[in-house]
Amino acid sequence: KVLSLYRQLLRSLNSPKLQLSYASRLAKKAEVKTIFLFGSEEISKHNVADLIRTGKYALSQLKQGKIPNNTTQSIKSQCLFPRH
Repeated sequence: KVLSLYRQLLRSLNSPKLQLSYASRLAKKAEVKTIFLFGSEEISKHNVADLIRTGKYALSQLKQGKIPNNTTQSIKSQCLFPRH
């Protein structure tokens, strides 16, 4: 489920709906890769569920042609500062 979401996010960043330069697309893809790299080390089911939920929200925003800036920040905070 997480791998599928990861791939969908990377593919959706190629959408012509998004007004991003080539460099911006690469930067966003690198950001997604980093987030999911940290998420792959997570063992808490709650934190993984939060990662999936936030990733799905980001994907829905990308499909609408919006760039979810706050979502990537939210995913980073969940991965780097998990709740206990």
